[in-house]
Parts: sequence; structure tokens; C-alpha cells
Amino acid sequence: MEHRPDVIARVARRLLPILMVCYFAAFLDRVNIGFAALTMNADLKLSPEAFGFGAGIFFLGYILCEIPSNLALARFGARIWIARIMLTWGVLSALTAFVWDQNSFVIVRVLLGAAEAGFFPGMIFFLTLWFPRDHRARMIGVFNVAVPFSSVIGAPVSSLLLVHLDQVAGLHGWQWLFLLEGVPAVIMGIVVLLALPNGPEHARWLDASSKQWLADTLRREREEREADEHFSVWQALTDYRVLLMCLMAVGLVIGTTGTAIWMPQIVRAFGLSVVQTGFVAAIPALAMAIAMIVSGRHADRTRERVWHVAAPFLISAAGFAAAAFTDSPVISLIGLVVGAAGIGGATPNIWIFPTTLLTRTAAAGLALINSVGSLGGFFGPAIIGWVRQSTGSFSGALLFLAGVSAATAVIALILGRIMGHMLRQQPGTAAGLAASR
Repeated sequence: MEHRPDVIARVARRLLPILMVCYFAAFLDRVNIGFAALTMNADLKLSPEAFGFGAGIFFLGYILCEIPSNLALARFGARIWIARIMLTWGVLSALTAFVWDQNSFVIVRVLLGAAEAGFFPGMIFFLTLWFPRDHRARMIGVFNVAVPFSSVIGAPVSSLLLVHLDQVAGLHGWQWLFLLEGVPAVIMGIVVLLALPNGPEHARWLDASSKQWLADTLRREREEREADEHFSVWQALTDYRVLLMCLMAVGLVIGTTGTAIWMPQIVRAFGLSVVQTGFVAAIPALAMAIAMIVSGRHADRTRERVWHVAAPFLISAAGFAAAAFTDSPVISLIGLVVGAAGIGGATPNIWIFPTTLLTRTAAAGLALINSVGSLGGFFGPAIIGWVRQSTGSFSGALLFLAGVSAATAVIALILGRIMGHMLRQQPGTAAGLAASR
């Protein structure tokens, strides 16, 4: 069968911009709490520990609703269900503007997590319906760039909203931040309804031959995988390799969420103003975005996966440790940049592990991995808040992030040893396509 890079490029041009803006809106609504905290915590009288608990409790609702939400996505289709997710979380994010104490803050965060549940694994599963394996790390990497860019763009914008809209119409700046930054999710929910196909067979912008090539390529990959090992849904949820992937996802989410939520306050501790904090906090996020793209492209080109996860996590651990052991704001910022870049570099290839192991049961398996991984979204911010309040500094919190990154690298190496024959290039996929050109 001929190789069709033109089809992959056309699909990427059509789908990735929509998916990336959706994920940008999702992560902006998830982590803008970190910037709101610069002034909101004083208004609501939230301690660091209380804020960390409230920020992390988002993931309780997320975890409880994750698997049911993905089953609903399979039942109703990606277009309708992803639109539903975005509309409800956009509204709830905006309603965060009207919390008045710790209890109301916690309740809204739980509801926001429940509303957003299923979005990320649903998106990863959606990408597996469109992109063959040899293109997947690069596409997941490009898609995930929305995470750091939500901070690259959101950091300075959020800080400016905090300062310049404070007391406009009688509202605090952090209230305007939530109100305005909930709008993109609502808009993108409508866009998804109008523009996102459920699968290649519904893509009116692909001709018949392109649809056939894509369908045949994806089917052949699935059949080759299932000929090697077929999973029932129950096996996908209980296999020890999936459970190791869950632990790896915990480490990833602790890193991404912990840094995104606490980065503004870590940077503010350098003695910067609110606006300066917004611009400086964007620097580690930009490094994370660049690392995602470079690592995803290099992994697809070399077809090596394990060290493209383990090495970035080890680099991340070194960066966070360096930031913890210095009193220099400049050196600390360099450490934060290296730490964030390491997490970014590991991100695209982590999801190659489950999408290689699982095929027809990918939705359930991905939902489990992301659901368990989301525990890191609760424990990460909560532990950082507890350490910050107990010690009075962020050094201990940064060492915690360094330890998590190092442990995640070890898990990736263990999985690589177990799954090496699956992760290496197999005949009949990209190699076979290249030979048949």
C-alpha cells in the first residue's frame, strides 16, 4: 500500500488547530487559579495549605467521572460529548468568580473537575482514530503544546487582568479573570459541534481514496497488535503494565499540574510585582512547549520511545533540584526552566505506551490511566501547599517535584524493558509502508 503523507498533513491541518484551542481553553480554566491566587487568597483568607487542597480537589470530581465520561463519549460520539464537556466546564469556570469562602471554593472546584472529566483521554483516543502509530507522538506532542501555551499566553494576560480590572464594576481582578477566561471554552464547545467529525468516515474534506487509505492503515495496525495480544476491557483495566502506566501518569500530572498551579507563587517569591510575575512565569512554560515539539518529532523520526520519556524526566529532576538548592533568583529560574522543559519533553511519548499496548479497549484503558494519573493533580498541589506552609519556602516543594520526576523516569525504564518488543518498529507499519512506496 502506498505511503500517503499528504493525507496525514491534511488531517493534521484540519483537526489539530481545533483540538489545540480546545485543550488550551481546558488547561487555562484548570490552572488560572494559580494566578488568581496572587490576590484571591488574601480576599478569601485562604492559607497555602487550604489553597493547595482547594486547587487539587478539582481532580476528585475529575477522577470520579472520568471512566463514565469516556464511555459516554464512545456512546454519543466525540463531537457531541466533547462539546458538552466544554460548555459545562466553561460555565462552571466562570462561576468560580463568585466563590466567597473556602467551602464554596472547594465545591466549585469539584464540580469543575466533574465537568471536564473525560476530555483529555477522549482527545488522545480521538487522535488514535485518525493518526497511524508512526505519526502519533508528533501529533500528541503538537496537541499537548496547548498546555504550556495556556501559561505562555495566560500568564501575562491573567496578571494584567488582575491589576487593570480590579474594582471595575465592583469586582476584584481575580473575579474578572475567571469570568473572561471561561468564555473561550464556551465558544470552542460551539465550534466543536459545528466542525469536529466523529471519525475519518465523516470527514467531508477527505476524498474517497484518502479515507480508504487511512482506514486500511489504521485497521492493519490494529489487527497486527491484536494478533500479538488481544485485550478485553477488563484485562485492559487490570493488566500490570497498564497499572505501571497509571503510576507514570501520576508522575506526569504531578509535574504538569504542580508547576502550572504553583509557578506564579514560586516566581512571585523572587520579589516581583504581579505583572512581572505573569511575564516571568511564562518563560518555563515556553521551554516546556518547545521541548514537547522537539521531543515528539525526534521520537517519531528515531522510533525510540523509552529514553524519550526517561531522559527528559531525569533532566527535569536535575532542574528542580538545582532550583531548590540556590538562593539566586536567576539560577532558580534556570532550574525551573530546565524542570519544566524536561516534563514537556517526556509528555508526547508517555501516551505512546498505552496506545501501543491497547487497541479496541484504548478508550477504557486510557480513561483508567488518566483517571489514576489525575490523583497526581490532587496530591501534587496539596503536598506543595503543605510543604510551603510547613517550611515557609518552596525549596522542599521543588525537591518533592525532583523526586517525583526521577521516580517516573525509573518506571518508564521498567516499562521499556517489559514492552521493548512492542515499542520497537514492527514490520508492516511505517517500515512496511516505506518499503512499498
